[in-house]
Amino acid sequence: MTDERHAHVAGGGTTPSQPGHRRATPKEKKRGPWGKRLFILIIVFVLVFGGYKAWGKASEWLNGPADYTGQGTGKVVVEVTPGANGQIIANALKKAGVVKSAEAFYQLSLKDARAQTIQPGFYSLRKKMSAEWAMRELSDRKNRVEGRVTVPEGARVDEIVNAIVAGSDIKEDDLTAALKEPEKLGLPEGANNNPEGYLYPATYTVEPGTTATELLKSMVDKTIAVEKDLDIGTRARVLGLNAEEVLTVASILEYEAKKDEDYPKVARVLYNRIKAGKPLQLDSTVAFVSKRKGDVFTTEEERANKSEYNTYQNTGLPPGPIGSPGEKTIEAALNPAEGDWLYFVAINLETGETVFSDTYAEHQKAVAKLQDYCKGSESC
Repeated sequence: MTDERHAHVAGGGTTPSQPGHRRATPKEKKRGPWGKRLFILIIVFVLVFGGYKAWGKASEWLNGPADYTGQGTGKVVVEVTPGANGQIIANALKKAGVVKSAEAFYQLSLKDARAQTIQPGFYSLRKKMSAEWAMRELSDRKNRVEGRVTVPEGARVDEIVNAIVAGSDIKEDDLTAALKEPEKLGLPEGANNNPEGYLYPATYTVEPGTTATELLKSMVDKTIAVEKDLDIGTRARVLGLNAEEVLTVASILEYEAKKDEDYPKVARVLYNRIKAGKPLQLDSTVAFVSKRKGDVFTTEEERANKSEYNTYQNTGLPPGPIGSPGEKTIEAALNPAEGDWLYFVAINLETGETVFSDTYAEHQKAVAKLQDYCKGSESC
């Protein structure tokens, strides 16, 4: 049995393998020399690419993150979104081509206190800036791309439109269109869809992309906030007025007095005349209709206008504000001075010196002083 098995194994028609030799598999035969070369090339690529990456990491570790040098060139606008941290800002800078690597700026932001001063908004920067220069520019508010619109006390809608056009990218046509849809501005019911007097006087920052409606609405919102802070509704009722009427009185004060101490006195004159059933006879409300500017006077023809704003032709307050009042005049309208005055007149148009009178005879004497002043002044 043993010999037969041995004979079968030894004489089975095959040649035993030599030491160190392995028979090729079918797959190896099929792959041939080109398959081996491709396999070797892949291995080499992986090693080279891995080495490159490793070298990049090592270089970054040794020399710091990749970074440009200098102030950069060209111009690009980058937005810093509200709540953005250093990494988010770094990513935005890299995407815009400002910095060479997000890591360069991010690492700087971790140790530089200026990073905490960066405010949300749009910034005018340059491409290929060093992380240091990018930090310097972002922490300088002057590089923010924004409009600044200042609405002065007493400004009227047409004047506010001009201020917005001059101080921002918003077009006059867009403002005109927005004003034709006052229901979108958030006006209180008492305004009767008339924005006059409700575009609060203040300085507004206008971010790129702000629409005309959004900016006007923010001005209305500011007026409503001030009304709430001053509790105008409650305090107006003590005077027998509503909030709209208080704003109307305050808007008149903006034009009829120049000194803070005179605001409450003029308010008292208005209330005294209303109580006495006398027309207010204010040139400011007449000029609002005629759009007269440049002086404090009106003509006989202007005073004959049948408009409800003509306080020579009508008794009581006009139907709404004649401009945007500020907080001082609103407070004066709510806190009129004590007195029996029925008349007032400015006798010096440069200083604003004003005389308040109880009787018409006294008033005429004050008017004579104004006439004497006008003889020698170009302000009249």
